[in-house]
Amino acid sequence: MTVQNKALLVHLLTATGAVFAMLAMLAAVDQNWSMMFVWLVVAFFVDGIDGPLARRYDTKNNAPIFDGVLLDLIIDYLTYVFVPAYALFKSGLLPGWTGWIAIIIITFASAMYFADSRMKTKDYSFSGFPGCWNMLVLVLFALQPNFWVILALVGVLAAAMFLPVRFVHPVRTQRWRNVTLPMALAWTCFAGWAAWVDFHPASWAHFGLLVTSVYLLGAGAAQQIIYGKDG
Repeated sequence: MTVQNKALLVHLLTATGAVFAMLAMLAAVDQNWSMMFVWLVVAFFVDGIDGPLARRYDTKNNAPIFDGVLLDLIIDYLTYVFVPAYALFKSGLLPGWTGWIAIIIITFASAMYFADSRMKTKDYSFSGFPGCWNMLVLVLFALQPNFWVILALVGVLAAAMFLPVRFVHPVRTQRWRNVTLPMALAWTCFAGWAAWVDFHPASWAHFGLLVTSVYLLGAGAAQQIIYGKDG
């Protein structure tokens, strides 16, 4: 198989994320939250491996007819933002007006962030919260905190999208990658586990989700504090 065909296959792999987004949305419409999150976790896994494959086979030069960056952003908006926002709204975790406030904030702020040309830093971290609402909403389904806590988290993270706070990319940020990458893989496993057992409150997956989420949210800011904002 030629390298051009391999590069094309990477684009096709990325595009499967759209299919998984649709399957997740169909499950969400039926309020089958566990199945919805299973599909979102599958999409999250695909999103984690297609980037390294795209760089390995240089899709930009070997399959230039498709814009891999644009394709990835479209699918990320569906799986990271749109479907999770719908699930948060319909789940009952945010009653009444709070649900409307949350979905307006999430979808609007994320649309602006995804179009922001400054979202990546020199070390390939994200500048600002990278709109990973799929991760937040899954943790909220598992822990089910008070709706005021949820609304506060949505507000803080939406504001953090446009603040000079760094968030690590599990694959591309080299600093602490030997810890960050296993943490991201562990988060994926815990997320799949939690969804598979229908977010049973006695599941150890919830503890794993909490620990890995705190690390992934705070690692970039910790690096800024330790090494300086330009470090």
